[in-house]
Amino acid sequence: MAIDYQSLKNWPIPDQLSRYTREDCIRYALSLGYGEDPLDAEDLPFVYEQGLRAVPSMVTVLGAPGAWATDPGTGIDWMRILHGEHRTVLHGSLPPEGCLRSRTRVTAVVDKGQGRGALVVTTREVSDEATGRLLATIEHTSFCRADGGFGPGDDAPAALPAVPAEPADTTVQLRTVPSAALLYRLNGDRNPIHADPAAARSAGFERPILHGLCTYGMAVRAVLRACCGNRPERLGSFSLRFSAPFIPGETLAVEIWRRGAQVQFRASALERGQAVLTHGLAAVHGA
Repeated sequence: MAIDYQSLKNWPIPDQLSRYTREDCIRYALSLGYGEDPLDAEDLPFVYEQGLRAVPSMVTVLGAPGAWATDPGTGIDWMRILHGEHRTVLHGSLPPEGCLRSRTRVTAVVDKGQGRGALVVTTREVSDEATGRLLATIEHTSFCRADGGFGPGDDAPAALPAVPAEPADTTVQLRTVPSAALLYRLNGDRNPIHADPAAARSAGFERPILHGLCTYGMAVRAVLRACCGNRPERLGSFSLRFSAPFIPGETLAVEIWRRGAQVQFRASALERGQAVLTHGLAAVHGA
C-alpha cells in the first residue's frame, strides 16, 4: 500500500499521559552517562535526589506517540524508516517528577520523488497535566526510504544550518560503555536492534547500535555543560540531524561553536572519525 497524502496528514494519534518519578529522572540521566565520575559536582544534581534537576531532553522520551507508523493503513514501509531530524523548543523547565500530556499530529508529508523516499513530520506539544502549562514543542522528522512517488505533498521544513568552517570553540568528549543501549532502552524504546545482535544484523548493522535519541540527549548534556552552566532553564531549543549510527562503547565528541545566544554543534564517533549528529543548532538564555 502506498502513502495516501490526505489520509496520512489526518492520521489520528491518541494523546498520551506520562507519569514519571524522580527515580525515572535519575535513570534517564544515568543512561546519558551522567554520574560516570561520582566526584564530579557538576553532574551530581542530575543523579542525586537532593536538589534534583531534570535533563531537558527527557521530554523527548515522555509521552512519545508510540509505533503508530506500523499500522498498514499509513502506507508507510515502517521497516525502512530512519529518524532524520529532531527539533525541540523548550517553553519551560521540566519538573523532576509529575504527569505530562502529549498531543501529536502529522504536520507535513513530503514527497521527495520516486526512489528517493518521503519525509513525514510530526509535531508534539507536551504540557504539564496538573497546570496545563506548555513545556515543549517537538518536531520529529522521519525519512521513509521506500515511500516516495505518491504525488503532491507539503514543502520540507526549513533546513538547519551547517556548522561554521572554522575550528570549534570547544569540544566535549563523552565516553559510553558497551552496555549503554541496554540501559537507555529502559526509558521506553525497546526496539530490538539496540539489544539483540541478530535483530541488529537483520537491519543491516554489524552489532546493536545506540538509540538516536540517546546521542541527542548526550549532545544536550554537552551543551548544558559548556554553554549553560548545567542550568536546564537556560536551554531554549535544541535541533539536529541524525547522520550515522553510533556504537555503544565509543566516545561521542561534541564540537561546539558559540555565537551569543546561538550555539551550533556537531557530534562524531571519536574512534572512527565519523559524524553521527550534524546541523546542530541550540538557543541559550542568559549570560
